[in-house]
Amino acid sequence: MKRVFLTAGMALMFAVASAQQTGNGYIVKTKGAKKTAVSEAETAGDQSSEPEKAHDFISENFKYHSLCDWQVDSMKFMVMPEKYDMVVKTFRDPAQNGREVSSMTLRHKIMIYKGHTEGSDGHAHINFLCQDDNKMYYYEVPNGTFEDYCYGKMGVPTLAYLGDVDIARKLLVGKTMFTKSTLFRIDTEYDGDGFQEVTVPMNDEVTVTQVGVGTRSFPVKIIVEDKNGNEYYQNVAISKTNCGMRDDEFVTDNSKFLFAGSFELQDAIMAVSHNLEQYLNKTVHTKFTTDMITKGDGRERTLKVPRMTAFTIEAIMPKANSNYFTLTLKETESRRIYFKDVTFVESDNVTGNIDGQRNDYFGYLFAMGQGRARQTSQAARAAIRQGRVILAMSEDEVAMAMGEPDDITQGTNGQYRWLYKRSGGKLLVVLFDPTGKVIGTEVDRSKVTKAKKAKPRKKSK
Repeated sequence: MKRVFLTAGMALMFAVASAQQTGNGYIVKTKGAKKTAVSEAETAGDQSSEPEKAHDFISENFKYHSLCDWQVDSMKFMVMPEKYDMVVKTFRDPAQNGREVSSMTLRHKIMIYKGHTEGSDGHAHINFLCQDDNKMYYYEVPNGTFEDYCYGKMGVPTLAYLGDVDIARKLLVGKTMFTKSTLFRIDTEYDGDGFQEVTVPMNDEVTVTQVGVGTRSFPVKIIVEDKNGNEYYQNVAISKTNCGMRDDEFVTDNSKFLFAGSFELQDAIMAVSHNLEQYLNKTVHTKFTTDMITKGDGRERTLKVPRMTAFTIEAIMPKANSNYFTLTLKETESRRIYFKDVTFVESDNVTGNIDGQRNDYFGYLFAMGQGRARQTSQAARAAIRQGRVILAMSEDEVAMAMGEPDDITQGTNGQYRWLYKRSGGKLLVVLFDPTGKVIGTEVDRSKVTKAKKAKPRKKSK
C-alpha cells in the first residue's frame, strides 16, 4: 500500500513539474516564491467572486465572449484545475473511447477551441486541441443540446481564458496604476499555487511588472511593484469570458477580484474638454505630489501638495498670451484656497515633469472625484488654513498645512522629524512622537519650541 501512495505522489509531482514547464510564459510569480512541490490540496487557487461595472478601459479593450459565440481556432484557454476538478474530471480523450482524463495531467496546458459536435450517445461535445501534446480532447455537456447549454451562460470547467491575459499583458505591463483595495497576495510557492494575503495602502502608486494566468474564475494575474520594490498581485476577472461567475456573485467582499475593484489605471483618468465651464464647482483630486501656491498668515507660499488631495474648482482664469489657466482650488476638508497654473492642451512643449508625466497638464495631474479621506479636528482646520503647525496635529494635518516634507529623519525613542526648507538656509523641523502626533517644532536645529495650542473658538451668542 505504501508503494502505491509513493508512486501516486511521484506521478503528481511529475505532472506539476511538467505543467509548469509548458506554461508558455503564462505562469508568473511574485518575488520570493519558494520552489516546492505542490500538494493536491493546494491546487484550488483562489475561488472568490467579484462585482462592479465595466470601467471604460475594460469595456473598450476586453470583450465578453459567450460560449455560443466562441470562434474556432481563435479562442485559447489554459487548464487551471480547482479542488472540485480533482474528483469530477473535465475532459475526455476521443482516442481512448471517451475515457476521462485526470485534470492534473492537463494542468497548465493550453487548449484551442475546435467547435462542438454531437456524440453517438446524443451528448454534445465541446472540442479542443491541446497545443502542448497536439491531442484532441472534449468536454461532454451533461444535459441537453449545445445551444441549451451555451445560452444558459455556462462555461467549460477548469479553463481560464487566455485572450484576456494576452491583451492585459500588451496594454498593462510597465504602466503606472493606483491600488483600489488594501488586500492583495504574494506567492509562497514557485511550483504551486500557495499564497499569502498581504495588506497594502489604498491608492498606493504601483507599476505592473508581469501579467499571467490566474485561476478559472479570475483568469488575469496582475503582478505590481511599489516604490519600495515590494511585489504583490491580484487575480481578476476582466471580460468574464468562461470565468464561471454570475454578476450577482461579484459582491462587496469580492469586488477586489474585478480590475476596477483593485486598480485604477493612471492613463484612464478623464478626457479633457475645451468647454472649461464644465469643470467649475467639480471635485477633483491630485494624482501626484505637486507644487501649488497658497496664502496663510498674510504670506504667499509654495507647498508640495500630497497626492490624493481633494479640491473643489472655484475658478478658472486664463493667463495672458499663453495656453495656461490659473485654477482657484478649495481643499475640501480644510477649505483652504490654493492656486495652480495648468494647461488644457496636451503638447510636447508643456513643461514640468513628475514620473515622466506632464505635471501641468490638467488631464494628467487631476482625476475627477474625492481623493483619500483625511480626518482633521476643528482646531487643526483653522491652523491649516493659516499654514501653521499646532500641538497634537497628525501627519495628514501637517501635510495639509505645510505640504509634503523635503526630508524625513529618525530621532530617539521612536520620535521622528519632518524637515522643511525655508528662505535664508533655515530649516523648519516638525517633531512627531511614535504615534504620529506633533510634539513640537524646531528651527535651525538649535532651539526647540513647543507648538502653540490652538485658541478655543468663542461661542457665538
